[in-house]
Amino acid sequence: MAIDFLYPQYEVVRNPARCIACRACERQCSNEVHAYDDELKMMISDESRCVNCHRCVSICPTRALKIVKTDHIFKENANWSGETIMEVYRQASSGGVLLSSMGNPKPLPVYWDKILINASQVTNPSIDPLREPMETKTFLGQKPSKIERDENGKIKTNITPQLELSVPIMFSAMSYGSISYNAHESLARAAEALGIYYNTGEGGLHQDFYKYGANTIVQVASGRFGVHKDYLSAGAAIEIKMGQGAKPGIGGHLPGAKIVGDVSRTRMIPEGSDAISPAPHHDIYSIEDLRQLVFSLKEASNYKKPVIVKIAAVHNIAAIASGIARSGADIIAIDGFRGGTGAAPTRIRDNVGIPIELALAAVDQRLRDEGIRNKVSLVVGGSIRSSADVVKAIALGADACYIGTAALLALGCHLCRSCQTGKCNWGIATQRPDLVKRLNPDIGYKRLVNLVTAWEHEIKEMMGGMGINSIEALRGNRLMLRGVGLNEKELQILGIKHAGE
Repeated sequence: MAIDFLYPQYEVVRNPARCIACRACERQCSNEVHAYDDELKMMISDESRCVNCHRCVSICPTRALKIVKTDHIFKENANWSGETIMEVYRQASSGGVLLSSMGNPKPLPVYWDKILINASQVTNPSIDPLREPMETKTFLGQKPSKIERDENGKIKTNITPQLELSVPIMFSAMSYGSISYNAHESLARAAEALGIYYNTGEGGLHQDFYKYGANTIVQVASGRFGVHKDYLSAGAAIEIKMGQGAKPGIGGHLPGAKIVGDVSRTRMIPEGSDAISPAPHHDIYSIEDLRQLVFSLKEASNYKKPVIVKIAAVHNIAAIASGIARSGADIIAIDGFRGGTGAAPTRIRDNVGIPIELALAAVDQRLRDEGIRNKVSLVVGGSIRSSADVVKAIALGADACYIGTAALLALGCHLCRSCQTGKCNWGIATQRPDLVKRLNPDIGYKRLVNLVTAWEHEIKEMMGGMGINSIEALRGNRLMLRGVGLNEKELQILGIKHAGE
């Protein structure tokens, strides 16, 4: 029907003077946008299939292609944008829930960009990280609130299990199934090389990656996919996933089309069946219930591994975190509303949750006010885009940061937001063997190492500029931050002063 016609969002512009009809674009496009017309003796394009992944543009040997946003518009209306109108048409046609992947793209405030970092000048001299010691190592886990000594006066060092990071960055949870084998291998190898950790997500751990266990965080979600004793024993830490920034309050869903081969075996579910995690853990309806699971996992791992509880950033996050800190958890991971995802209902992704900056500041302050900040470490994620975001997060009170989307970008992701289709042209969010092989883990892990190494250098430079020589001295040091363009309430929640004060 004409009413169901939607003009393509993107147009393929092909320069006929450059195109040699080599058909590389046709072979490379998993969405079947390009084809060769024998009658016309030329390449043609079906733009309705294009997701703007840039694969064809990158692979074209003569630079004959570019993808442009269409200039086709609906009649201008400040309340009813073209995107909103098209979404109504789609739902009226299908009766289905709109699905989206990756993070929230809406023009909501990004508080990282409204926070500036202080620098030393005369009275507090800066530090040159090239010539003076600069400590980026950090430890995650419960810390003693005071120094205790034995009868001989020696300091007692029997603290609970800790995660040691060479730099306060970890790769966030992305399950095997939502991303490919080669993507997981890249993350695991990079974590090992860097001396940090990567998170398995809720899809279990492929048997080939048990050897990276010392740098692995294994996740236990409501669906319990792939969870068994050997899995829990394999990782350096165990994470209980209660919520996710891109879809707070709802469960997970991996389409059956991605449950194939090793994904099926790793998750311990039949091939082709949808992997659906219920919204709540059906054994957790209180902090007391959570405490039971925390200590069950500690018992199962002989109390040798820290337990993380991951929650989404929501409106009463400070009170929730206060309860979790009393549950026995060693680390709280908070995921902001801009966090990435393989698939989420569009309305949930774009409208539920709060920014990680506000959530972090509120949680850190609440735990300090209650005198229990040392009981847990705080790890935050949800659109950590650069080393500057990491520095600002630590100064707001974080112990470390999770990065997901930035890591995928390093692997070649072009943020085309079509992960849920399983047709990722860059070999990341797919299980199709012909597409998976496009990501070479020998190259992928080196690019991840390069990214984190570059960020580490920048973190040292910024810390040196502040006159700070350790992550420990930066943590929660909000005096080193100033806000611009923020109202009084925002400044109050963030716990920082306005620029100029």
